Amino acid sequence: MIYRRWLQWPQWQLHSPYDEMDRLRRRLEELYENYAGDQAGRSSSGVFPLVNLTEDAENFYLRAELPGVASEDLDIQATGKSITLSGERKIPVEEGARYHRKERDAGKFSRGLNLPSDIDADKVTAKVMNGILNITIPKAESVKPRKIAIN
Repeated sequence: MIYRRWLQWPQWQLHSPYDEMDRLRRRLEELYENYAGDQAGRSSSGVFPLVNLTEDAENFYLRAELPGVASEDLDIQATGKSITLSGERKIPVEEGARYHRKERDAGKFSRGLNLPSDIDADKVTAKVMNGILNITIPKAESVKPRKIAIN
């Protein structure tokens, strides 16, 4: 053991096959990001738009960051226990411009979220203000808490 440390020989350990799969997945993600970053007009990744989902006794509240996306370029679909946001962010292309950094992508996106309980899809409301989409999603009557009277 002392010789191994002194000579800095590799220490052999048994690794789980899951560790190796995780390492390969991370490496493939890095390669894809490097490749996709060079592609113009590609679709945004699965994490756009960024969202917060909260709830109270009556409703779910979804807030999504959508800077530069016009309300007419958005489509919101609500069914059962899920809601889907899709649309397109359009960024004007500057002819002859040489980019030094390009972090804001243009293109189509879609983000689906599963909700913890059933919703009333007919009463969903949405509004956009300052690049933030606020969606109020009423819970279905069957899942709302009820006060039971004791006789």
